[in-house]
Amino acid sequence: MSDPDGAADRSADDRTDSSAGTAAAEGADAGALSREAAVDRLERLVDAVESERMPVPVREVWVFGDLALGLDPIDRLDVYLTKDVLMRDAPERDEEFFEAYGVRGVGKSVRADWADEHPEYVRANANGHVAPEKCLAAHLLEGDDRRKSGDGASIHLEVCNASFEDNVTQRLRGARMREDYTQLLDPRGVCLWVDGTRSDEAFRKLRESAFAMPTLSDALEMLGMDESEAETAAKEVHAWRDDQEGVTIRGDVV
Repeated sequence: MSDPDGAADRSADDRTDSSAGTAAAEGADAGALSREAAVDRLERLVDAVESERMPVPVREVWVFGDLALGLDPIDRLDVYLTKDVLMRDAPERDEEFFEAYGVRGVGKSVRADWADEHPEYVRANANGHVAPEKCLAAHLLEGDDRRKSGDGASIHLEVCNASFEDNVTQRLRGARMREDYTQLLDPRGVCLWVDGTRSDEAFRKLRESAFAMPTLSDALEMLGMDESEAETAAKEVHAWRDDQEGVTIRGDVV
């Protein structure tokens, strides 16, 4: 995936998702985010990925869901980051950070020099081990914790070591096997940045609502579901989204 513009164009098909559109319209009164403001927010996020030291290397930034569909306003901003697994950093500093912050894995799972500079963004999972996806969210979505009170659009961050397109397939397989369609990754995505190259064309098209997308059920049929299963899966995904508020994060390793 060396051409973000091409990747963005290939991800677009037909238009529009009526279920998501209804949800966005109903959410406007509750304090939604305009399309322009959402694209501005994405540009700031990509600026940070480009110019700032991240807790782990980031290779791709995608947007999917309401904004990719061209809705205005949106209730929820869905962002996907492809990260690299940190292979070699400063494992000898693990004990130092544990004594200072009570967190294991700094220097192994996230960069030690990043943690030195941004100790306020160090986040751990329930087992007390540093969580790269939560660290990325803390760094990139600083200031958006106020969303938890409901004043504005929710922001959802998906973080994985696999590319967006590869993970769509992996998550589809897993969701069908477990019969848990909430684990699906909406395949209707737009590539904004990959390996240091920003797609200005993708940002322009987002502002102009110029991407043509299928409904979620149609997109799932294109990936191999039959019509009945695709409709059931789409309903479950929309219901799960409607239940989400504030800043939410999901990280996985493929």
